[in-house]
Amino acid sequence: MISPILITIIFFVILILSSAIKILREYERGVIFRLGRLIGAKGPGLIILIPIVDRMVKVSLRTIVMDVPPQDIITRDNVSLKVNAVVYFRVIQAEKAIVEVEDYLMATSQLSQTTLRSVCGQSMLDELLSERDKINRELQKIIDHQTEPWGIKVSNVEIKHVDLPIEMQRAMAKQAEAERERRAKIIHAEGEYQASQKLKEAAQIIEEHPVAVQLRFLQTLSEVASEKNSTTIFPIPIDLIKPFLKKKKSKE
Repeated sequence: MISPILITIIFFVILILSSAIKILREYERGVIFRLGRLIGAKGPGLIILIPIVDRMVKVSLRTIVMDVPPQDIITRDNVSLKVNAVVYFRVIQAEKAIVEVEDYLMATSQLSQTTLRSVCGQSMLDELLSERDKINRELQKIIDHQTEPWGIKVSNVEIKHVDLPIEMQRAMAKQAEAERERRAKIIHAEGEYQASQKLKEAAQIIEEHPVAVQLRFLQTLSEVASEKNSTTIFPIPIDLIKPFLKKKKSKE
């Protein structure tokens, strides 16, 4: 029969081993503190700690996708709107992420919100809608620079949605409609100009070759006849009957 003392000893041994032996996954690192002092980061794999003396804090090295809540923005041209974004970042130095900042997730989130308001507030509405790549790069550069002392690498920042007021949406719809009408009128005018140029060239050719008028006249008759009209009225050019008139005068 096992004595109670032996059971107690076995229990304490198991407890000590469970607190001394840690297994970290491939994407995890353990920041080790010995009597409150930082001794470094270890992992992945099997980690052996000194019970009571050592403390370990786990840090994930995987890319974190953080949603930035919608922020109230006033653009440089005094347009009020809401903008939200998404931030992609990861921890590259586990020691700094634990020692240099209390909560690196919360700190990165708050920094992203304030930077989003600042950068978008310095932009025009048209820039915010049409030059998102440029604004995204600027956001990524600023946030990455400020989180670098925390051992964090910001790989990408994307503006996800720009919520415009209803009045602004209506104004932009009217502007887009007016722009489409302007382009349609320009295209129509360009078509008329090109057609006039072609007509001018055709008139010059006909002037050099008068017989082309007769060929065009006969082609027009052919097209009219194909419509199966019951009555067709067309003028007869004087040039067609001039030879007959001359012949008649010569006989007289």
